[in-house]
Amino acid sequence: MTNRQAAMPVNNTPAFWVGSIPIFGELILAPMDGFSDQPFRSLARRLGSAMSYSEFVNALDVIHGHPLLDQRLAFLEEERPVVFQVFDDDPERLVQAVLKLSARGPDIIDINMGCASRTVAGRGAGAGLLRTPDKVAKIFKRLSTALDIPVTGKIRLGWDDDNRNYLEIARIIEDNGGQLIAVHGRTKRQNYTGQADWDAIAEIKQAVSIPVIANGDVQRVADIASIQAQTGCDGVMIGRAAIGNPWIFARLDREHVPADKVRTTMLLHLEAMLAFYGEEHGLVLFRKHVARYISPYRLSPDQRKRLLTSQQAEDFMAVLDEMIPAALPG
Repeated sequence: MTNRQAAMPVNNTPAFWVGSIPIFGELILAPMDGFSDQPFRSLARRLGSAMSYSEFVNALDVIHGHPLLDQRLAFLEEERPVVFQVFDDDPERLVQAVLKLSARGPDIIDINMGCASRTVAGRGAGAGLLRTPDKVAKIFKRLSTALDIPVTGKIRLGWDDDNRNYLEIARIIEDNGGQLIAVHGRTKRQNYTGQADWDAIAEIKQAVSIPVIANGDVQRVADIASIQAQTGCDGVMIGRAAIGNPWIFARLDREHVPADKVRTTMLLHLEAMLAFYGEEHGLVLFRKHVARYISPYRLSPDQRKRLLTSQQAEDFMAVLDEMIPAALPG
């Protein structure tokens, strides 16, 4: 039995398939730069996220090498199916990079066409690719021919309200061998402002025969059923709402997670961060998660400061033990 087969549940029915790969679940942690690292992904996976998307990587970093590339692409076998997400504005570089990435053993390659940051979209990569449909066609045609694993895409609805070409892009992806489309229901110009357009995601679902994952404005468990009903999507991708509440993948809103479970999960997450990054760096990086984990609790400014500025893991755990059992949701 292969590692990929061993990582798959038995006696279960897939929610959908990405090419020949079964996906055993409807909820998926979104790829988020600076957050969806191996420790957080594996935590979300244990709680119910059905796939593991890496943080996006720059094709140039793959081709020329980058000191943090191994770290960003590290994964555990139990995370499978594992998706490596890559971005660039040049089809040839993307092909070259993805061929190198495939040697690392991902199950799926995803092309980022959703990042709205100026440094990415501004150079024509990420959401900037939505302005060049011919490049999108070339990328998917080349990759789907060259690889023996599925190629997928994560998109937005277009560059701005005057250029909402999501149906064109979705059809191009499918027609050129793409096996799944994840859709953030906003334009590049919106970034994360305004309301996600779930009706547009429903249009995409009706227009293609490959699986569609809906993304945008899923904040609570009730939103999962709402977006599924409105879009007919095959899966639901959750990003910002999972930071501080990874239990949403177990279909629990944060107020329904007892304090002892919060404490246990935080410690497991911290231990994973320390093991992955080293004690000093792991604790520093963990602070951005801590701020979200403790946000529902009524802690004094001094208590929050102590928790967020602990310099040693032992100090952090001691402060946590002191505060969390006595803390009540705010």
